[in-house]
Amino acid sequence: MEYVYAALLLHKLGKPVDAESITKIMQSAGAQVDEGKVKSLVASLKDVDIEKELENAIVTSSAPATSGEVSGGESAPAEKPKEEKKEAAAEGLSALFG
Repeated sequence: MEYVYAALLLHKLGKPVDAESITKIMQSAGAQVDEGKVKSLVASLKDVDIEKELENAIVTSSAPATSGEVSGGESAPAEKPKEEKKEAAAEGLSALFG
């Protein structure tokens, strides 16, 4: 994953995303560089428009937020039975004391 971060950093800075640049970033961070991973990443990114992919990733990442709202709506009904249990328990206590 750190190799992808290095590639994203290079892209953000407007520098070429090549094996030499990624290797320099990794070395400056103190990481041991796996040349195979670097070459594989550079080959994978050869025909990729990184800016377009980042825009797609932003749109995709907002989709789970929408589904998160759905799960939030599902958790609200789960809270209602808890309240009902508290009310039932309170009714049971009032029966004990008259």
